[in-house]
Amino acid sequence: MPTIPRGAVTPVTRPPERRFFVLFMWFWLPVLVYVTTIFTLSAQPHLSPPLHFTWSDKFLHALEYLILGLLLVRALRAHLRVGRPLFAAMIAIGFVVLTGTADEYLQSFIPGRQSDVFDLLADVLGGTLAQLVYVTFVRS
Repeated sequence: MPTIPRGAVTPVTRPPERRFFVLFMWFWLPVLVYVTTIFTLSAQPHLSPPLHFTWSDKFLHALEYLILGLLLVRALRAHLRVGRPLFAAMIAIGFVVLTGTADEYLQSFIPGRQSDVFDLLADVLGGTLAQLVYVTFVRS
């Protein structure tokens, strides 16, 4: 290893950066496709849940946003290059709340659909559960 003269500025090494295109295609494109699917389904008039049991609508909302939460935290962790999974998880919960709120707002304008605060709570529950799973099982 070469010796560095006293008082000389040492070069700073940074973590490897990913190219934007690779980062986008592997991490953010799945999030965008999934959010587009959520909003496309939300814009369907008179859509009823495919499962028929008590609270099936809330179960599907939670499942839908659990998947979104996992995709989001995965993309955020790759993009921000943070060391602690909890930081990315908290940001992902914020995005889940914003997406769920926008989803419910959109549904208020669609015939045969209604905006429901309990649907939003199910969305947030699913997204938060995803973050708990992620923080529990991911390595720092």
